[in-house]
Amino acid sequence: MKRRLFLKNTALAASSIAFLSSSAWARVKADRLRTAHIGVGGMGGEDLKSISSHKLVDVTALCDVDANNLAAANKLHKGAKVFTDYRKLFDEIGKSIDAVIVSTPDHTHAPASILAMQMGKPVYCQKPLTHHVSEARAMRKMAEDNKLVTQMGIQIHSWNQYRGTVDLIQSGIIGKVQTVRAWSNKNWGFDGPAPTGSDTVPTTLDWNLWLGTAPERAYKEGYYHPGNWRKILDFGCGTLGDMGVHIFDTPYTALALDVPKTITTSCRKPTGFGHPEKNVVTYEFPATKFTTDNFKWVWYDGVDAPDSHEELAMPGADKLPDQGAMFIGEKGRLLLPHIDYPKLIVEGKYEKVDFPDLPKADHYHQFVDACLGKDKTSAPFSYAARLTEAILLGVVANRFPNETLHWNNGTQQFDEAMANKLLEAPYRKF
Repeated sequence: MKRRLFLKNTALAASSIAFLSSSAWARVKADRLRTAHIGVGGMGGEDLKSISSHKLVDVTALCDVDANNLAAANKLHKGAKVFTDYRKLFDEIGKSIDAVIVSTPDHTHAPASILAMQMGKPVYCQKPLTHHVSEARAMRKMAEDNKLVTQMGIQIHSWNQYRGTVDLIQSGIIGKVQTVRAWSNKNWGFDGPAPTGSDTVPTTLDWNLWLGTAPERAYKEGYYHPGNWRKILDFGCGTLGDMGVHIFDTPYTALALDVPKTITTSCRKPTGFGHPEKNVVTYEFPATKFTTDNFKWVWYDGVDAPDSHEELAMPGADKLPDQGAMFIGEKGRLLLPHIDYPKLIVEGKYEKVDFPDLPKADHYHQFVDACLGKDKTSAPFSYAARLTEAILLGVVANRFPNETLHWNNGTQQFDEAMANKLLEAPYRKF
């Protein structure tokens, strides 16, 4: 990607970074990894803690638009240089860092990650990988074209209970899978109107940089930073984009899925501001060797999720977990609660599961070791972009309730022209 085109497309014209090839920037035989962390509050703080726990990591740079987050992180890593603007970080000390960790709100994932990859940097980016479908495709292509080490921050992808469930499903424990019903009772939606007026921006927050490439709007306390941006169309991806990435991940891997053929959503009418508070999204995927020909996937979210269905009936008086997925196969069902081990259900009764004995894996350390040439990542952007695309097509469908959208994987377009307008968004110059 040429520098002029990249800066135009990502609205980063304010940066004075010159484009260099991967070989010019990357340390070929590094024995330690110098990391730059973009976004160090909330989940970013957890990412910083986990990456820096690797004995071969040197935290070199910290970046956050919130001075309180930055001060707290800098207290733990006093030798790191601090920035509020990631473009200045790359401009000033780009040659002194080896890898970049992006833990910002969703709308900044792609702009920061693409700039890092343009400089030949390995990237660990939090889930969902991107805010828009077009960005997911772009990030995958850039990572693959430049042969960069990448990892999406979907930590449970490496946990034993999920890796073991993949093995169980692929071993045929319930036969071919005809349906997956997945759910989360979290509510990262907002059905109210957009706020009016404005509040005074906290002195500790750079509001312009927080908005980044998103459309300009007035600051309103309690609506965006620090915790509610996931609910808002311009910044987050709702419950489906947040928890769906986690809960879809194991079935997606186990069934060797790609992107869906059709998506149909049941939710309230779009408001133009927030994601719906309650969604039922039905996907139809092309069949794989682990699924039946008519395979479908149904997602439920909201405080009362999931809706009742005979395929979700539990043995005895047991209740469904608040979050999880149910595989419905030819020979039984497999329940995978979120952050727990699976349960096999055959003819309405639990059956014993001989769970695979797997070595432990650390998702964060896996990335560090891969950067140092000692391991491979399990959720590189080549995988993460496909999973994210499938999720985000459902997020788009939430804007067209009770309509069936048809996705063409070859053209990367919907058959429905109006939906194609939501696959990307113009970047604001900031």
